[in-house]
Amino acid sequence: MTASKNILIDVAPLGPPPWPTLDPFLFCVHHQDAYPPGNENMEPVASLDGRAIGQDFSGKDGWSMYHSDRVPGFPQHPHRGFETVTVARSGFIDHSDSLGASARFGDGDLQWMTAGRGIVHSEMFPLLRNDADNPTELFQIWLNLPARSKMVDPYFSMFWDHQIPRLTTADPDGRETTVVTYCGALPGAGDPANQPLSPPPDSWAADPSHDVSIWTIKMEPDAKWTLPTASTGCNRRLYYFAGDTSEFEGEEHTSGHALTLAPENSVQIRNGSEESEFLLLQGQPIGEPVAHYGPFVMNDEEELRAAFADYRATGFGGWPWPSDGPAHAREADRFARHPDGRIEKA
Repeated sequence: MTASKNILIDVAPLGPPPWPTLDPFLFCVHHQDAYPPGNENMEPVASLDGRAIGQDFSGKDGWSMYHSDRVPGFPQHPHRGFETVTVARSGFIDHSDSLGASARFGDGDLQWMTAGRGIVHSEMFPLLRNDADNPTELFQIWLNLPARSKMVDPYFSMFWDHQIPRLTTADPDGRETTVVTYCGALPGAGDPANQPLSPPPDSWAADPSHDVSIWTIKMEPDAKWTLPTASTGCNRRLYYFAGDTSEFEGEEHTSGHALTLAPENSVQIRNGSEESEFLLLQGQPIGEPVAHYGPFVMNDEEELRAAFADYRATGFGGWPWPSDGPAHAREADRFARHPDGRIEKA
């Protein structure tokens, strides 16, 4: 190690998804699918031969069907005890849930859902273009809930691309870095348009003292930028997911690595000769036991057993949709229908 040893705690290969996370985060996956054109039902115009339909994470031909046999995606499935934060960077996601909420979002939008005591939802990837490919890219991040909030009421929220704070700065040589802040404030972003989003009310991130941040950082070739400090005790990890090489306090690392950083120190990043992009996940740890099995995250095994029993008995409110993986009409614009019936347009 070089002089950066007090800043870079650990560097590890990302490996296959999901990426390793630190408390208060539970899970992070980066889906990137080069879907072909879609047919009249928004399904792939391509043979599905050779895929393990219902469990296709193959990446065959650059894309996967996941748990679906028609429109790609994830038909109805339950969650309890945590939150899903879904960043739709390109393509579209059709959401439906047991609260009666539904949405179509994409092209930079953010959905934040508190599962709480239990929710069932589907996430389908409709292939809207029939005359061109349908590239789809998203992050899904699971943020834990503390024991006191495991059984709160579920909560559904949407943040549209134009509402999400972005800050672009240039270094002395004019090379730019753009930070998109899905959660957490970026120091120096004083413009009202760059004020942080408000997480759901029962989220661990709703308390500013927990210093939860979810950012993407895109750097032009040879750009220099300094990641500011975080509060003492934060867990802080930077996922270098696109690019070639960058220097962190003078120490070079290649893309495809996760860098665990000391929170009390700023980190000077100097990008290499290709555009690079990073995902930052940081926050004060919850520091409680985690019992995790499939779609449920509780504090102990007894609570997990209760979660499965409750789901079998109640279906967490039932499934009000005509199919397990509903997709909205091809012509539908981006929208959100909230559980109270309120319609929101992007």
